[in-house]
Amino acid sequence: MLATLIAKEEVPLYKIVPAFVDNSNKWQKELQYASRLGNEFKGKTDITFETTQGPRTISTTVWSVTDKYLQIKGGMNIPLNSILELHF
Repeated sequence: MLATLIAKEEVPLYKIVPAFVDNSNKWQKELQYASRLGNEFKGKTDITFETTQGPRTISTTVWSVTDKYLQIKGGMNIPLNSILELHF
């Protein structure tokens, strides 16, 4: 998938919208792994999500995951239903 790579600090500049297909249930196991990777090993995850300006990708540590959002550094939340891809 072609997505524009942005800095995680730029996330608030975009309006995040739901993906065409809601895969939020699909991502639960992977996001728990991403959270552990970020908190215990300081590892980064590439997260591609949908915005009104097209797909955007960030490379960051995942701090926590709820049933509707994932939280990244700086207290920013990304809705799970907007996630298109994850790469570790």
